[in-house]
Amino acid sequence: MPHHKSTKKRVILSAKQNRYNVGYKSLMKTTLKKFRRITDKETIQVELRKTYSLLDKLAAKGIIHKNKASNQKSKMAKHADSLS
Repeated sequence: MPHHKSTKKRVILSAKQNRYNVGYKSLMKTTLKKFRRITDKETIQVELRKTYSLLDKLAAKGIIHKNKASNQKSKMAKHADSLS
């Protein structure tokens, strides 16, 4: 148990930030799974832009690393090209 006031506050804030990040990571995983199930060429282009935007936002906020976002976008582009 923390003994200092600032340490207690950091524990509380850390837990709050963790809940916030878990929610966004869950959204990311759900969106990626949804994207991988798409087989329509027109639909995939729209979803590709939406998912790219989400990954960029998460990387900018520091929720995921920028290289992870880049790797995911690369995998998505390969999937989209395989349908063409």
